Amino acid sequence: MTGLQQSTGISSKSHTGVNDFQLAPVHRFLGCMIGQFHFSPAAQPLAEALLAAEPPEIAASVLNECESEAMLLAAKQILDATLNLAEWDDGVLEAIIPAPVLRGGRVDREALWRWLEEHRRAAAAALDGVADLGTAATHDLLRGRAALSLLGDCWLDTVSQPATQPGVIVNILFGQRWLLLGEGCLTRSCVAMRRRALEAAGIFLPPISDPGFLRAAAADAMTSLQAAFLLSLSRYPATYLPELVGIHAASHALGIDDRVAGLAPIVTREAAWEALDTYLDALDDDPAGETLSRRLVDAMRVFVCQERRQLAMLVERAGQSTDRPLDQQVAEIIRRHAPFAGKQHRRVRIGGKPLSERLVETDQDLASFLQDFKRSGYLLADAKGSCRFLDAIKFRGPMFGIFSEQEASVLKSWFQSVAQTRDEPVVLEPQGQDEPVARLWLDNIRKRRPRDTVFESATGLDDRTLFYRLVNIENFANTLSVALERARAGLSRAEALFNAEAAGQHTDARFFEYSPDALEARIESIYWKKLVDPYAPLGEIPSRDEVVFGQKYYALGNMVDGAWAYRSSGTRCVERIADTALFAIYADEMGLGDLEKNHITLIYRVLESLGIDLPHIREETFIDQDEIPDEFYTFPLNQLSIGLFPNRLYPEILGYNLGVEMFGLGELRLHEIQKLKHWGFDPIYEAVHLSIDNLSAGHARQALTMIQDHLAETERRYDADTCAVEWRRVWNGYASFAYFVEGGTLESSPSVTTDDDAGADHCALTL
Repeated sequence: MTGLQQSTGISSKSHTGVNDFQLAPVHRFLGCMIGQFHFSPAAQPLAEALLAAEPPEIAASVLNECESEAMLLAAKQILDATLNLAEWDDGVLEAIIPAPVLRGGRVDREALWRWLEEHRRAAAAALDGVADLGTAATHDLLRGRAALSLLGDCWLDTVSQPATQPGVIVNILFGQRWLLLGEGCLTRSCVAMRRRALEAAGIFLPPISDPGFLRAAAADAMTSLQAAFLLSLSRYPATYLPELVGIHAASHALGIDDRVAGLAPIVTREAAWEALDTYLDALDDDPAGETLSRRLVDAMRVFVCQERRQLAMLVERAGQSTDRPLDQQVAEIIRRHAPFAGKQHRRVRIGGKPLSERLVETDQDLASFLQDFKRSGYLLADAKGSCRFLDAIKFRGPMFGIFSEQEASVLKSWFQSVAQTRDEPVVLEPQGQDEPVARLWLDNIRKRRPRDTVFESATGLDDRTLFYRLVNIENFANTLSVALERARAGLSRAEALFNAEAAGQHTDARFFEYSPDALEARIESIYWKKLVDPYAPLGEIPSRDEVVFGQKYYALGNMVDGAWAYRSSGTRCVERIADTALFAIYADEMGLGDLEKNHITLIYRVLESLGIDLPHIREETFIDQDEIPDEFYTFPLNQLSIGLFPNRLYPEILGYNLGVEMFGLGELRLHEIQKLKHWGFDPIYEAVHLSIDNLSAGHARQALTMIQDHLAETERRYDADTCAVEWRRVWNGYASFAYFVEGGTLESSPSVTTDDDAGADHCALTL
């Protein structure tokens, strides 16, 4: 810290010390419906096709297609249908889950706490009852909850975003997400610990990012639809913030998944209640408080009702675990593993057909398959009392490790019974008592048209309107195609820097063949030659007006600080080393849940010291603000656009992140601090970044290391040629940042000439 104070001239005695300014006003964000939801006409038939699939596939689509407009429309439909459960479930919601008390249009907190406690105790008693039944019953319960358990608190995935930051409740929830994700250590995350508990019980599931995860983990429709609902909520956290806050508190109050796994909760029910309590405090004096309170309570009722019903179904099934017919138990095993039977089984024929062509999607399919399997040569007893199938699943067999120990035991018992039951018809019972409810639920999802939707293409958008739409992307999914086109165009133009004859003033985007050492050398060269060595204190300070204008130049980029990374830590994106590291940087930018340290808070604090009063960027009034000129919008638009595609543009985001974290370490940042200090303005934003972005161990070093880790993983999983392609994309991301930074500073060269209006893209950047 001494080094920072000396280099910036800020000390505890300075009249412009970082603690001498009042905090900027806290932006109240309590969730709302911002007008209508806009989708392109082409999204409607695609969403209908998505929802025509079976529940596991629907949930998988919502999980994996986070960049799809059709998925967002389907998710909106799932949310609206589920949250209106009382309209189609024949009064069961009121019968099972009486409403918590709303008194005078506000939540009666004591009554709500008692209500949650009642359901927590009921759920705990049901779970304890299963534990008393023994290992087999507990195993069935663990497997039945696996899909929901491993989704963790998915609804928090993007609760922190440009539209919601900085806000008190958002930062509390984000701080809890930081804890749940292991504080930057993947193995300490809530989901990682739950997965280890499952594996200790012999339940091995594919990664969440695997397309077959939900089919393998969630065999029944009820669980799949509950997963689809919670994942849909994760796509609309700003719009459905009251619902999210209520469901978050209810989930941690019930504590089902940690109790099933035998784990101490990372976020206690008291901590989740604190978040709820803070939110309710804000509602007490808000004009929309009654409406938002009712939305919160209604969502809690729906969630608790669905959790209690799903748990009751699993408890009943677990109670029958040792009594179910062997055919039924084997059918469930096959249903779990069938999605992964691929071309490697092309020589295996059952009932005269290749195994890969046998469908086992319905009970009728399964019954027919089991009947044919019983009569096949794979189950004929040999002289040792075994058979070809059992030999295949033993150690050294081609199927060893596919089935858990418990599953293998069931299969062995089934084989031993086959001689007596080979010619008996296979009759399978329905999968669960709530199958009719799941069908009713699914039918209403498919039939219900989402509310407040408009189908129109996004055309003719000026930069201000586009900025507003990208910030509020939940309401403007039809703008995703515009954002992708813009991001790709920026990346394409930036490739011109690969062959530039000269490096830029602050960057060097010239292409080079990758090796870990070569990347390290380039970054150190940029650091010393471009950022640190050129620094000398300014001999003459610009006028006050020039300094204020300069801060306006940077302000819009700073107000979307971290936007390139906020979607890169979703539920399906936390399994790679680089994912975790990128999330850790974003979490740091957001103050790790501490509102005072949140970088968006800091930039509003700086703007206040400059006398600049702006509405929040999510507000429609921001479109007409007159402090920041139109030409300063291009860079933040690029930053918002690239951040919306964490899957499609993942390598580019890693490179872009490196550019952001390197930029401003040294000369430029120090000059800004000197100018702000001179005129008595708050230098906190610049001072904080100069510190945390350091190349020694800060964000710049972390950005460099995550690229090296990602490319090492790419080469291990694929090959050197694939790694080379990936590296070019990573460096293109870095170049796209450099392209905006270096407007007008590159030496003239035919190799960097672009289209005539390219200069319009060289404007406001982020520090």
